[in-house]
Amino acid sequence: MTTVQTQPKVFQTDLDADYLQRYLASRYLAVDTETMGLNLHRDRLCLVQMCNEAGLVAMVQIQRQQPHGAAPHLKSLLESPNVEKIFHFARFDLAALRHWLGIDVQPFFCTKIASRLVRTYSGSHGLKDLVRELASQEMDKQQQSSDWGAERLSPQQLQYAQSDVTHLVTLKERLEEMLRRENRLELARACMHFLPTRVILDLAGWEAEDIFGHS
Repeated sequence: MTTVQTQPKVFQTDLDADYLQRYLASRYLAVDTETMGLNLHRDRLCLVQMCNEAGLVAMVQIQRQQPHGAAPHLKSLLESPNVEKIFHFARFDLAALRHWLGIDVQPFFCTKIASRLVRTYSGSHGLKDLVRELASQEMDKQQQSSDWGAERLSPQQLQYAQSDVTHLVTLKERLEEMLRRENRLELARACMHFLPTRVILDLAGWEAEDIFGHS
């Protein structure tokens, strides 16, 4: 069972060298982002939170107008081919990281895509729903809509951000087992392989249009 540290380490602008090396030695890295809103071009990236399979949690506060290339350790980690990154709804997080920091995340696993492909008995694919069913835990989502651009984050915000990543390794392993059992693992991998192209389309203005549709 993963043991999560009580207080996450919070960095400004970028990870330090010690945490970078500790994360690079990990097999998995659960990742989530917090932004000022859901419009990728308007609403800036404020926070990147991470947790590895050992329960080591760190968060990086992204500064307003922080330029591409200003988080080299974070970029090195999230682009490392040796650490699998795990997201829930990776489409948004990958786009935010690409647009605001110039980071092209690889390799990665998306628990929402996996859930939609294998949990066809349910119409509920939110993180809270998955954690309840697959990890037997309840999540508090009260801080989801809050000011993530604040200079100092509240204890409640930090706890919320931490909870968003601490279950993702467990969810990934459970969903992968289900996908393998139902012979849909390769289909899931193919969908995730396409996702960076979907992100480029989103950022280029096709986020609301199904280019594969008939009309």
